[in-house]
Amino acid sequence: MSLRRYLRLALTLAVVLVAVSLVVGNLLGQPILLSYVETGSMEPTMNAGDGFVAVPPAIAGEVETGDVVTFRAQEIQGGGLTTHRVVEETERGYITQGDANPFTDQDDNEPPVRSEQIVAVAWQPGGSVLTIPHLGTAIQMLQGSIQTLQVRLAGLFGTRSLLGLQGLTYLLLGATIVLYILDLYLSDGEQRERDRGRDTGTSTRLLVAAMALGLALAATAAMAAPAGSQEYTIVSAEFESDSPFVLEQGTSMSTNYTVGNSGLVPVVTYLEPRGDGVDVQPRELRVGSQSVENTTLTLSAPPETGAYRRYVVEHRYLAVLPPSMIRTLYGIHPWLPVVAIDALIVVPFYLVGVRLLGTGRIRSRSRETPSRLTRLYSRYR
Repeated sequence: MSLRRYLRLALTLAVVLVAVSLVVGNLLGQPILLSYVETGSMEPTMNAGDGFVAVPPAIAGEVETGDVVTFRAQEIQGGGLTTHRVVEETERGYITQGDANPFTDQDDNEPPVRSEQIVAVAWQPGGSVLTIPHLGTAIQMLQGSIQTLQVRLAGLFGTRSLLGLQGLTYLLLGATIVLYILDLYLSDGEQRERDRGRDTGTSTRLLVAAMALGLALAATAAMAAPAGSQEYTIVSAEFESDSPFVLEQGTSMSTNYTVGNSGLVPVVTYLEPRGDGVDVQPRELRVGSQSVENTTLTLSAPPETGAYRRYVVEHRYLAVLPPSMIRTLYGIHPWLPVVAIDALIVVPFYLVGVRLLGTGRIRSRSRETPSRLTRLYSRYR
């Protein structure tokens, strides 16, 4: 393969990776690799529609004043993901502000941002945010087109499984398979000579790897989409109340924390209480196929009156590895079981696929060269 073909292939893969990461990240509500801003609150650093490299907090390290972070807001525009700069650190959390705004988010009734709310940190090489102009604008148009296609296909086939992230995964897998079949068989009708001395055609390894990547995306989505941080707001009051989350100061309450699994593969779930005044027991659950399990959530009110936020972070893994192995990997880092499970699914698929399809290239053939389909037909005729 020539250098030009390598460069074109690399550019194509980069474009696909960017598009998939942005669309999937938007559907998950969790930036993956890249993200973008939708408003002009960060001008002139980032204009509306500009993209940026989103670094997970676990990799970015301790958040400091001056960092641009994406967090789950409570009040800003009705709640949701917001990208603003950290301008101050306090005991209650971070004070954030858009570069174009004359006041902080906390001046506009947004509570101080806790570490548990931060989902990404913008990459700032040399102290400035690396922006990708108009990336968000392009991806919003792409996402709108994909969602329209999903709705129409769901109506055509009469199933909701083609909607959302699951449906997107099916579309990616289907498109990969269709392109593979077209490249494999339809090229037999082209009337041109083949130079056997040149290394031309589409690599079967690349096609199998693309399908394996789709499987990895589906597995990761099944684990990441239902997981995340669950927030509870309690009010510590001077009196008892019938409201479930209004507690007399210094007292506690218990309720069920429900973990459901609508998939066909059992999952292992780990629950992490974050901060004071919250506990979950047991913290490890195995939830069978299409079933529900409950654990006990305990919330405590401090001696001081006021409103307080409590967090429980849920990590979910497909139960395709021994529980002891998942537990060990989880103890090292919560993302390690995801990597191991993806590898367990992808590597055998790739090896079997390459074994069945071979390691050569799919080339266009002349009339004198029988296609794979013709050879199979002749063999079993």
